Amino acid sequence: MKLHRILPLILGALLGFGSQVARAELPPLIPRDVLFGNPERTRPRISPDGKHLAWLAPDNKNVLQVWVKTIGKNDEHVVTSDKKRGIGQYAWAENNHTLLYLQDNDGDENFHLYGVDLEANSVKDFTPTPGTRSEILAIDPSFPEEILVSSNQRNRELFDVYRLNLKTGTLTLDTKNPGDVSEFKADPKLQVRAAQITTPNGGTEIRIRDNVNAPWKTWLKVGANEILNFVDFSIDGQSAILNSSIGADTARIVIRNIKTNKEKVLANNREVDAGEVVIQPKTHLVQAVSFAPGRTRWVIVSPSVQADFSALLKLYNGDFTIVNRDTADKNWLVSYTSDIAGDRYYLWDRTKKQGSLLLVTRPKLENLTLARTEPVLFDARDGLKLRGYLTLPVGVPARRLPMVLFVHGGPWYRDTWGFNPSVQWFANRGYAVLQVNYRGSTGYGKTFLNAGNKQWGLKMHNDLIDSVDWASSTGLVDSKKVAIYGGSYGGYAALAGVAFTPKVFACAVDIVGPSNLKTLIANFPVYWQTDRAIWNTRTGNIDDPNDAELLKNASPLFKADQIIKPLLIGQGANDPRVTKVESDQIVEAIEKNGGKVTYVLYPDEGHGFARPENRTDFNARAEKFLAENIGGRYEPLSGEKILGSTAVVREISGAVKTGLVKP
Repeated sequence: MKLHRILPLILGALLGFGSQVARAELPPLIPRDVLFGNPERTRPRISPDGKHLAWLAPDNKNVLQVWVKTIGKNDEHVVTSDKKRGIGQYAWAENNHTLLYLQDNDGDENFHLYGVDLEANSVKDFTPTPGTRSEILAIDPSFPEEILVSSNQRNRELFDVYRLNLKTGTLTLDTKNPGDVSEFKADPKLQVRAAQITTPNGGTEIRIRDNVNAPWKTWLKVGANEILNFVDFSIDGQSAILNSSIGADTARIVIRNIKTNKEKVLANNREVDAGEVVIQPKTHLVQAVSFAPGRTRWVIVSPSVQADFSALLKLYNGDFTIVNRDTADKNWLVSYTSDIAGDRYYLWDRTKKQGSLLLVTRPKLENLTLARTEPVLFDARDGLKLRGYLTLPVGVPARRLPMVLFVHGGPWYRDTWGFNPSVQWFANRGYAVLQVNYRGSTGYGKTFLNAGNKQWGLKMHNDLIDSVDWASSTGLVDSKKVAIYGGSYGGYAALAGVAFTPKVFACAVDIVGPSNLKTLIANFPVYWQTDRAIWNTRTGNIDDPNDAELLKNASPLFKADQIIKPLLIGQGANDPRVTKVESDQIVEAIEKNGGKVTYVLYPDEGHGFARPENRTDFNARAEKFLAENIGGRYEPLSGEKILGSTAVVREISGAVKTGLVKP
């Protein structure tokens, strides 16, 4: 396996300390709660008039709420009263006195849209229909008392567009879904004029209408091999800003005239797809585009922000993004991420070109020793170049280390550089951490993305095995002490790791991972049906007999008899994406085969663990599990579970059936 030039740089930096490192020790244990408890403050947003600041912070019951203060005054106060799960998504309305937030019920993802009227000191559920899901579709500074909402109230399988009057709370059907639209887009007049559709073959179709009374017309249509997403309209509504791979391998940001189809490339990179697109909210001009081959790089499109971005690059040693801005565009709220510090937020004064620190999300990390994360590049067995990130523990010799292969979910997603509490947790416990963007991951062009089509358990899995072989070949990692750990697709990969290749991994940790691809897809939320063709193309069609064997062979459930290595499973009972069935059935199969597994179920969670009590509880079990199997260290769990956790634990220990154990 070919090693690229980036490896000697890492080895030189990490092995060059010689005997000094050999005599050193790992830094003190970082308490789990510092990494996985609620942040002290996070996700701030500046109000449109630039006078107020909102953010998320725990209340006196450790539940994340929205807080507000006047900038320059000490009048901060909590404005929401969530009872249990905590608020994660919120935004300012353009009228300056309404805060909008989304909340579901114990992880079921049936989000309701709520509004907090700061003047009346009241909260209203704008979408109270039970069993429905709503999202904010569009907020525009030119329409301070209106927003567009996407909701499946009329038909649970489809999302229509509703117009919400913030003064009256009236929700009016604006645009009816004809039956196949995945997403709508509004123009600068807050009129729905674009629709994105997944075609029956897994491709993408974009329809445009001239106005709200005009018929929809197909404007662009591409096959499943292309990347195409509608980003925004130009200010005059006559052109579209697209994320598109048409005519290239990587996705570029282009502006395309709707009538003439004349196109101009605004930003591109031959190695990676375009990432974040910074658009001026009033003029709808693209200002900058990010690309992340390793760390984030910005391509400046509009000269008006060149001086700002140049100065922001020097403000803090991390990768930054523009979170939001006031309507006058005088103040930006900017977030920075670093591999060795918690995220931090600055208020950026565009006139003075100065930034003032607003908050650090986890200040208790500031004086602790964290581990550096470095980009890596190596070849898969078939020559495909794989990129990822390697983090090594601080203070110990960088050779023959136990390793956690930390697999990202999606799978149409990618790992990026920056602060990751799980990565720092693993490294602090003494493990090397490898994150690999296996084929099928997004971000590296359409050839790389399509190389993962129908390769679950095949070449996608081979990439993970090749990454372990690569890490072992460097001498950094002990090949006999490798754990595979992940959530969602990463959980699937963990199950596949010990079911398909049990000799490679010493143990596995699966969080909300599917065990049977057929039941996974069959049990998807009904509102995912408009995108079902993507799964047919990229994973396999459960209704096509020609794919039956492929899907079965890729499902760890049918190789459960080969799971002989220690396995820990975590599952949210209300997960609508990877339902509880996926964990239940593989635990049952392992038990039937006389195997061993620990199954931790959280009755008040969904696709992942949102409540900090459950998050820290599972991680307490996971770090003890890893220590027992690959030899790291762990913070002991005081008591049988974390206070406030709802964990229900089932231990399957060989032929002995212990049943349910409620700590």
